Amino acid sequence: MKQALIFIFICLAIGCSTTKKISNSLSGTWTAIRGEIGGKELPPVDLEKIKVILTDTSYTRIDEGRYKSFGKGVLKYGNNKMDFYEKEGDNSGKHVTAIYKFENEQLTICYDLGDNYPTSFETKSKPTLRLLVFKKQTK
Repeated sequence: MKQALIFIFICLAIGCSTTKKISNSLSGTWTAIRGEIGGKELPPVDLEKIKVILTDTSYTRIDEGRYKSFGKGVLKYGNNKMDFYEKEGDNSGKHVTAIYKFENEQLTICYDLGDNYPTSFETKSKPTLRLLVFKKQTK
C-alpha cells in the first residue's frame, strides 16, 4: 500500500516528449480526495494527508499519514500524459508513467507501476494501476 501511494505522487511529475510549464490552473498544492488501487477505494484516512505540489516542471509529493513518504523530482507532461522522474526521496531514480485530466476544478491522475501509460481511468482488474483525484488547496 505504501508503494502504491508513493507512486501516485511520482506520476504527478511525469510527462511526454513535449515539456512545458504547468498552466496556472495546475500549478499549486493539491490534496487527495479520492483514490483507488486495482478497483478498490482507498479509505479517507489514507487520502487526507496526501499532498502534491506542482510548479512548472517539478513536483513534490508528501504523505504525512500512515505511510510517511516523500519525494521530489522532474515532471514532464503533454497530450494528457505525464512522466514522473523522482530525484529525491523514497523512490529516487524511478520513472512512472501516467495519464491525467483536469475537470471541474479536480485533477485526476492514473498511473501505471509498469512501463506503459494507462489507456483509461479505470483500475478494476488492473493491479498495477493507481488512481488519485486531487482538489487544489486555496490560500
